[in-house]
Amino acid sequence: MNKLTTLERRGMAAISTASGKMLIVAADQRNGMKAVMHDAPDGPGSITAEQLSDAKVDLVRYLGNAAPAILLDPEVALPRVADEGVLARDTALVVGLDASGFDKVDGLQFTNLVPGMSPRKVRDLGGDVAKMLWYMRPDRQDADSRVADGIRELVTACSEEGLLLIVEILVYRLEDESEEDYAAAFPGLVADSARLSVLCGAKVLKLQYPGSAEASAAVTEAAAGVPWAVLSAGVDHETFIKQVEIAVANGASGAMAGRSLWKDSLAVSADVREQLLTERALPRLHELEAVVEGALVSL
Repeated sequence: MNKLTTLERRGMAAISTASGKMLIVAADQRNGMKAVMHDAPDGPGSITAEQLSDAKVDLVRYLGNAAPAILLDPEVALPRVADEGVLARDTALVVGLDASGFDKVDGLQFTNLVPGMSPRKVRDLGGDVAKMLWYMRPDRQDADSRVADGIRELVTACSEEGLLLIVEILVYRLEDESEEDYAAAFPGLVADSARLSVLCGAKVLKLQYPGSAEASAAVTEAAAGVPWAVLSAGVDHETFIKQVEIAVANGASGAMAGRSLWKDSLAVSADVREQLLTERALPRLHELEAVVEGALVSL
């Protein structure tokens, strides 16, 4: 297990429930959030930067402030939600470092930092914890690969700043890989990506649901004591609740939920958005917390 420093332990406590389970509302999406706003019943032909910023403010005000932590981007949401006093005192701020999109080199996908972002900049924006996304194919990439170097370098830089880094890994299908072959390989890819990330120094992981109880247990074993949280990956709330329940029962340490909570609540109208976030998204968050805490059995 990669041990947390004292400051990193404080960051871990800030993003966790009273019982120590991670629970974070993910709202760092940019293009993905614009897409669901566009699909909202009152959505215009295109979403402006101001409309997106307003939606993120409301996500914090009516949903994120009810969670231990919220994940936000440094391009649209920040520093506005902090400077305007929208973010509650008791809700930790996780700052996403990854830029939208990815580069493709020799069939592999690589993310980049948002220009100008660094561990010091996370602190300047009021962040308590940082998050960085890497795409990974552990069957094609090893401890000497570009992605491994990137994880090691950022984990070290964040640790030197006294900042906990959440390492998010997404595995993906290769261009010459059939859907059937990818589906068969998927559970092992998630587990192997956890193993490689931990080898590179990761201290907290954000991972895809690997597909079953057995696969979740395999991920827990691969993580070697490093806590991992399940990401919602755009599935509906009911599906995600079941995934989290299975994962937590097999060693996962919590959940980071985005679209499963709010994708059908981001109306363009501020009044409608407030109503939907309060009456639809917020109860989902409470249900998710109960599952993470082991107080609700949905299966």
